[in-house]
Amino acid sequence: MNRAAMLDSSSPDVSLALGEAIGSRLVAGDVVALWGELGAGKTLLTQGIARGLGVPPDTAVTSPTFTLINEYEGRVRLYHIDCYRIGDPDEMETLPWREALYGDGVAVVEWPERLGNLLPAARLDVFLQITGPTSRRLQILPLTDDLRRRLSGLVPGL
Repeated sequence: MNRAAMLDSSSPDVSLALGEAIGSRLVAGDVVALWGELGAGKTLLTQGIARGLGVPPDTAVTSPTFTLINEYEGRVRLYHIDCYRIGDPDEMETLPWREALYGDGVAVVEWPERLGNLLPAARLDVFLQITGPTSRRLQILPLTDDLRRRLSGLVPGL
C-alpha cells in the first residue's frame, strides 16, 4: 500500500535541507518526480537533492528549461530533467532520456506529467504546494518498498 507523508516547509532553507536529506538516501537508478506549479520550489528541492548526492556546493544547479537535461557529478551522477517545454513525449527522442531515467544515476524530473508513459512507475513522487510567500507543503510518496524503507527515518508516516 502506498502511503504519502506530508511535510510543511517554512522557508527555502528548510526545503533545501529536506532535499539534501532525501538526496543522501538516494542510490543509482532512483527516479524522483517533482510535481507542482511554477514557483513551487522544484528546482530548489533539486538543489538540495544535488547536495545530498555529493554534488559540490560551488556547482550551480539550475533548471534545464531550455537544455532539458543537465548532468552533475557527485557520489552518484544526477540527471536533472525539466519537461516544461515538452509538448509531446516523442520530443524526448532526440535526447539521452533513457540513460537519464534508466541509467546508473539518479534522475530528478520537473513537470513529469509531460513524459506520459515514459515516466517510470518505480519512483519517488514529491508534490509541492505553495502555502505562502516562502512556505510550502510537500507530499512525499515513495512508489517502491525500497524507497519507502530508505526514507522512513526521514519522513514520519511512511
